[in-house]
Amino acid sequence: MMIALSTPAATAASRPQRSRWSRALRFPETAAGLVIVAALFVLGILAPWIAPYGFDAQSSDSFAGAGASHLLGTDEFGRDVFSRVLFGIRQDVVVAGLAVPIGGLLGIALGLLCGSHRIVDSIVQRVFDVQLAFTALVLGVAVSATAVGPGMTAIVVTCVVVNVPLFGRLTRSAIQAQRSRDYVVAAEVVGASRGRVLLRHILPNALDTLIVQAALSLSTAVFIEGAMSFVGIGVRPPAPSLGSLLRTSVNFLDQNPWYALGPIIVVTALVLGFNLIADGLNRGLLRR
Repeated sequence: MMIALSTPAATAASRPQRSRWSRALRFPETAAGLVIVAALFVLGILAPWIAPYGFDAQSSDSFAGAGASHLLGTDEFGRDVFSRVLFGIRQDVVVAGLAVPIGGLLGIALGLLCGSHRIVDSIVQRVFDVQLAFTALVLGVAVSATAVGPGMTAIVVTCVVVNVPLFGRLTRSAIQAQRSRDYVVAAEVVGASRGRVLLRHILPNALDTLIVQAALSLSTAVFIEGAMSFVGIGVRPPAPSLGSLLRTSVNFLDQNPWYALGPIIVVTALVLGFNLIADGLNRGLLRR
């Protein structure tokens, strides 16, 4: 009896969901953002095959200007800046593709736990308050100094720590907002367990908001990598990252302006792409 009743309801509920996704993906912002991010991600992933030089290949031609052999010129060690920018994109791909999903899943799990246990909710929310009281860079310094040391691991851990309370609070808010809805009450009346109500009924209705937050968090991850590498606690030389390239280039702007402009353009494009995706998804999924 329950299967017969739930199947048409699920089918009817899925139609507006598909309609919202179709509408969101048709927005020009969403399409433009996806194209920008996809293009840069492909360039970063394929960097070992498409970069004209290795990221640490040195030459005697230091601070060469932009030209056919070096599209963005060379740095102080004669390394090709364009090749190092391509390899630097790979670091942001790793950070965005690894840290944001981990932080999101941990935050959602804690949010669900808070929604079902009042004592746990009180404890976790105070921990979230402490985390949100610090900026990402301060957390990065703390993680680097006390836990894992400078490097890519510190960047990933910092991004995870930053994202856990964001996703946790959103999930908790969704549970509180939907707990009294008719479909939740009906599920409880027919004997559904608390865990089933949370996972099968409430969480799917909160996914739109969480997906928009994920797009925003990807943009934030680019900033965190850039900031931590810029202050010297991120990716360690000679491995390149967009932040470390900016950090080094500020001392040589008069010798080769493209040394700084290259990573600046890529960082701006990545952040713009993620923000366009988030804006398009927000208009298509969250606005009625």
